[in-house]
Amino acid sequence: MSFRRGKMGTVKKLYAAYRKFPIQVKASFWFLICAFLQKGISVITTPIFTRLLSASEYGKYSVFNSWLGIVGIFVSLNLTGGVYQQGLVKFEAEEKLFSSSLQGLSMTLTAACTVVYLVSRGFWNKLFSFSTVQMLAMLIMIWSSAAFGFWAAEQRLHYRYRALVAVTITISFAKPTAGILLVVHARDRVTALLLGLALVELIGFTGLFWAQMRRGKKFYCRKFWNYAMRFNLPLIPHYLSQTILNSADRIMIERITDAEQAGIYSLAYSVSLVMTLFNTALMQTLSPWIYEKIKREKITDIAPAAYSTLSLTAFANLFLIAFAPEAVAFFAPSEYFEAIWVIPPVAMSVYFMYGYDLFAKFAFYYEKTKFIMTASMVGAILNIVLNYMFIRFFGYRAAGYTTLICYIAYFSGHYFFMNRVCDECCDGVKPYSARIIMLITVCFITAGFVLMFTYRHTAIRYAAFLTIATIAFFKRKDLYILQKEMEVKDNGT
Repeated sequence: MSFRRGKMGTVKKLYAAYRKFPIQVKASFWFLICAFLQKGISVITTPIFTRLLSASEYGKYSVFNSWLGIVGIFVSLNLTGGVYQQGLVKFEAEEKLFSSSLQGLSMTLTAACTVVYLVSRGFWNKLFSFSTVQMLAMLIMIWSSAAFGFWAAEQRLHYRYRALVAVTITISFAKPTAGILLVVHARDRVTALLLGLALVELIGFTGLFWAQMRRGKKFYCRKFWNYAMRFNLPLIPHYLSQTILNSADRIMIERITDAEQAGIYSLAYSVSLVMTLFNTALMQTLSPWIYEKIKREKITDIAPAAYSTLSLTAFANLFLIAFAPEAVAFFAPSEYFEAIWVIPPVAMSVYFMYGYDLFAKFAFYYEKTKFIMTASMVGAILNIVLNYMFIRFFGYRAAGYTTLICYIAYFSGHYFFMNRVCDECCDGVKPYSARIIMLITVCFITAGFVLMFTYRHTAIRYAAFLTIATIAFFKRKDLYILQKEMEVKDNGT
């Protein structure tokens, strides 16, 4: 009884402390929860869908999502990204008008693309290998997701976390629920799943579109439409390259081999990308602080936090690599078991996804979009070329290694361009030491491959991971001292 009272007292103290937090802190916490919910629910429901769908059907569903990301950039121009967030600040006095007019632009673009599709739907259906119903579901998802994106960005700007949390929780649970109910009663299970997801988004997000339209009362505003188009059109190659880098492998596996192998690869990719939730949590916390340091010209203060979070990201992905066989067994039936061999290179890619963002912050802050675009396009083109060459000879597993190679190139390219930006805008002061980053990276990749080679021997694998974890724990202070020594050498002092 005393234990129970003590537990209740602790909860009350925590709640009392939470209530004293500033609105910004509370909002940041709940926005992070929303980000986890949006991605986390899809991860949690993966074991259900991999058992309801065959490997071939799951592959078709994954390929649909890959095309959704690519087509969505052309249809929506990614208006919910940087242009909208920057515009909310730039046009603060006309915020409501700006929001409603961008909603109007998004709807106009989607409607125009829908007309183009319907006029020659036979051509588009053959190009994408989808049915008319599936293509219309894709267009609905593109528009409804954009409608939600505009509304959600506005909520974040004003720290209105309660409404955003309520909508996110409702839709996050409704989508898989509707998908499961339709799949179990359908013959064409892939189409049923896509219709379920599209209908939930359409019903759930249409109200958000009308909410912003009622407040702004303006569907078309020439000034804002021109501003949005001028800002975002030059960034389309960057957005497209990022999406291709994330999605082209699944599409090419299906075209070169078959949908079943695409399904196995997609399962491995989805499991590996669980760690992007970890990346998102770290970067959402770190981004405002990094921008503030750049603004105050204190960029050398960034390095310790960057090295620590990079090391943390490395260890988190090593944990996933170590337990890949168990993860695949949990997420899917035995027909997907070969996916374990794809997880290590893709999990290593997640580390480089986090790292490049640390470098790209400088190009974004100083609006050096040509550097961002160049690095992105090189990574995307390299991905397509390598996939085309190696999937034909080595099968779907090769795509995991081409992804890793491309993200290493992406990571390196952004590091190179970051240094160029610092030369131009920061009086040549560099925020990071190449040797420290190389040290962390080489140790991570070496440990990852060591763990992969122990997959057929469970006891050795567990022992290897415990050894790596123990060494990392006891050597953490040595690494910190080594970092300091290298920083001193790099600064020439």
